[in-house]
Amino acid sequence: MNITLPDIIANLSHPIDHGRVSRFNISRANVWDGAVRGFKRTTYSETCDMLVKFTDDAGVLEEGIDTGRPRREFLTLLMKHLKDRPIFDGPEGHRFLVYNANAVREDEYYLAGKMIAVSIVHGGPGPHFLSEDVVHYLAGQPSFKATVNSITDEEIVKALQEIENAASVDALRECTMRHSTMLQTAGCLRHVATVEAKKEIVSDYLHWYIIDRNSSVIDRFKDGLSALQFFTALQLHPALLSPVLTHSEKGLTALQLERLFKPDLSPPGSNRRCKESETLGYWADYLLDCEGL
Repeated sequence: MNITLPDIIANLSHPIDHGRVSRFNISRANVWDGAVRGFKRTTYSETCDMLVKFTDDAGVLEEGIDTGRPRREFLTLLMKHLKDRPIFDGPEGHRFLVYNANAVREDEYYLAGKMIAVSIVHGGPGPHFLSEDVVHYLAGQPSFKATVNSITDEEIVKALQEIENAASVDALRECTMRHSTMLQTAGCLRHVATVEAKKEIVSDYLHWYIIDRNSSVIDRFKDGLSALQFFTALQLHPALLSPVLTHSEKGLTALQLERLFKPDLSPPGSNRRCKESETLGYWADYLLDCEGL
């Protein structure tokens, strides 16, 4: 029988003890701070259920034992905040890990990996912003297809584009010598015999820039992803779990969008409940109509 993504998540969530909770006190104005406190609390365990309470602007706790909605909102907000942390670089939707000394001291790479694993296994979203090349590397797959557009440093982009645009061996040699310090740092400076060598030079530099120079923090990120055996599952089922981590242009279906919302309904049998049920039918029809456009 073919395994599905819901099957994998269900299997990973088996160790979660729903009779015990780890509590998170979160202010929407500073989600990251509350998340870090919660995950670093000595009593925290990823095998405990999550009890999330939001504080309003006046500092009053919002009511409601976590029925799922506060947890999902918190994890959704956390994934959005995570992509803008200084441990990541790269264009929107294709972020990769970069070394940051302060983040190393704070062990933020491990924490980020754990946050992602916990979010996915506890029913929240994946990050959906990691570079496919990073995820392939994490999953043990050799594929690497990064382009110069993956780099945000304008000077490096300019240098790599000059190499890419070299039209002859002499032009390529002159270009590589002009940028010899940059290439030598990455171990990419070499004798050029053909103009086609420019493709390999650029590719090798990109691999060093995105993967090799950041290998120590990637390894620590892996340690965090190992929470609840998520990293092991990623290596076993990369085709199913990789899309949870990477950006996708695929649009939501009507059913997926409908599942994003949970209606707060009146008691069964009441007049309001009858009207609400009718409205839900119209809402579902509207989503189907939009899906067909």
